Amino acid sequence: MGSAGMVAAEFASTLGVKVACAERARIGGDCLWTGCVPSKALLASAKAAHTMRHAGAYGVPATDPHVDTGRVWDRIHAIQGEIALADDNADRFRALGVEVLAGDARLTSPTTVRVGAQEHATRFVLLATGSRPTLPPIDGLAVASPLTSERIFALARAPRSIVMIGAGPVSIELAQGLSRLGVDVTVLQRGARVLVREEPALAERLLARLRAEGVEVVTGVRADRVSVAGKGRVKTVHAGQRSWRAEEIFVGAGRTANVERLGLDEAGVQVGERGVIVNGSLRSSVRSVYAAGDVVGRERFTHSAGYEAARAVRNMFLPGSNRGSYLVPWCTFTDPELAHAGVTESAARAQHGDGAVRVWRHDLAHSDRARTDSASDGELRIVTAKGRIVGAHVLAPNAGELIGELTLAIDCGLRLADLANVVHVYPTIALAIQQLAAEAAYERAHRLRWLVRSRA
Repeated sequence: MGSAGMVAAEFASTLGVKVACAERARIGGDCLWTGCVPSKALLASAKAAHTMRHAGAYGVPATDPHVDTGRVWDRIHAIQGEIALADDNADRFRALGVEVLAGDARLTSPTTVRVGAQEHATRFVLLATGSRPTLPPIDGLAVASPLTSERIFALARAPRSIVMIGAGPVSIELAQGLSRLGVDVTVLQRGARVLVREEPALAERLLARLRAEGVEVVTGVRADRVSVAGKGRVKTVHAGQRSWRAEEIFVGAGRTANVERLGLDEAGVQVGERGVIVNGSLRSSVRSVYAAGDVVGRERFTHSAGYEAARAVRNMFLPGSNRGSYLVPWCTFTDPELAHAGVTESAARAQHGDGAVRVWRHDLAHSDRARTDSASDGELRIVTAKGRIVGAHVLAPNAGELIGELTLAIDCGLRLADLANVVHVYPTIALAIQQLAAEAAYERAHRLRWLVRSRA
């Protein structure tokens, strides 16, 4: 009963379907307990501290706050508790007619599931077991008891120093947040780039921001050993002749689908490298078994898990209503945020050819709203192929709020010039979308200037 399971249960109950959900731990899943909610609560506290230190940018005296990370963690846990009581709790689902079963679940056939000692017959099964952090095969890492997204928010407070292995979205978000709370942060990345799925220029621009704030980011590091000294109080990551020491090590090196001990092999459900193999309807190799969310391993985000869950339920009971591909945007919630929809420039050129692709750029240095907010370090990039929008990348405050419009434009096959007809509010960061669209519209008008009637 994480992001996918809760959505599926609520939606299915509205169709008059008899629904039972099995949960072995806490309702709410990764998003509430180890992912989105606690990390964004941490980032909010970190931004408050950062704003206090840099209040001079707003004409207000700056101050260096004393940060008690124990109080920050208390706030995180309080927010989790509020959500668990208000929305993510068994009683709310029982009120919808959902039977909530506590315990480990296992398929005993394509249409029977055992939870604890009791077996339940069913027409359809939805696998929504999520994923867990992956620990890379580094000598001594397991002995060092590294932190992961599942462990860091169970602490009472932040460590005083931390070395992070991996520079994906989770590590980069937490690196900035922890640094702003006074933690000494080092990020080690095996490859040459951070945030490798993002538009490279925007990822580099964000990296420069983190480094300017004091986060040490080291690329090209292949960690080969971890050692522990001083009764576990000093942990060291080694890479050849180089090493980095800290109170804690954090691992953000990807995730692994939770497919073990579910009886999938016995039921005939095929599993691949990233998780359960499904078709466009999210149906597995067994007709009665569907899967959604991280256990499928397509896009591992809360919003995609919820979407896939609803899509799976529709395909179970309203056949043919949802098939084929679907576009999933995402956002890395740093400050500024980095949002992504569609393809990058390089991917667009590979798919459509150099001559068909154009990139439209708007630097926030030219945004009135960004200037008023002292937040002009950012950029908007829209990638078009033969005039149609195929990619959008936004480095800006609240970029996650902006990307929806551009996701819809990509999904609907719109031309950039089409967005010029959408009146945007001034002053907003989103006005940059209309300004870029206007550039495309003006170019088209310039090509058609011969149609302009001369005065008689």
